[in-house]
Amino acid sequence: MAEFLTDITTIRERARAEIDKGPITDAYGADLERVIQVCNEALATELVCVLRYKRHYYTASGIQSESVAQEFLEHAGEEQEHADKLAARIVQLGGEPDFNPDTLTARAHSQYDASRGLIDMIKEDLVAERVAVATYTEIIQWLGERDITTRRVFEELLAKEEEHADDMQSLLERIPQGPPASPL
Repeated sequence: MAEFLTDITTIRERARAEIDKGPITDAYGADLERVIQVCNEALATELVCVLRYKRHYYTASGIQSESVAQEFLEHAGEEQEHADKLAARIVQLGGEPDFNPDTLTARAHSQYDASRGLIDMIKEDLVAERVAVATYTEIIQWLGERDITTRRVFEELLAKEEEHADDMQSLLERIPQGPPASPL
């Protein structure tokens, strides 16, 4: 087995000398400020998703709306959990989570939606989930081995976002969408 790259005495000395850096050590290989910025963008994305799902929950109507609305509510809660995980990680990295409502939608990867029809709501939620899947996949690849803990947070979120996209796709397949619109 290989030896440590640095002797333990040196590691201890660095740990004491840089105690104010919390969990960030010389082994941290990412651009810390950029990672915090990316996490804040993802936080904004999750918060916009919470708001979109909550709106859809409260405004869903129609014959099949009850079960779909429950799915929206469940997803809203899970997106809030994602936001909480991201905010906690930002703080752990020494940053400040940005909950500023004035800039929330500008920083988010996904968009807010005020659709009125159930099918349109589901489609917009599916689009938002697909955006999250694409951006979180890219973030995971970008982080690589430079920030394993943040990468793992995004891997957890990615798995749940893929599940949400699958749920929305299943709802679309289950709900009759009516005849195609005739051209004018």
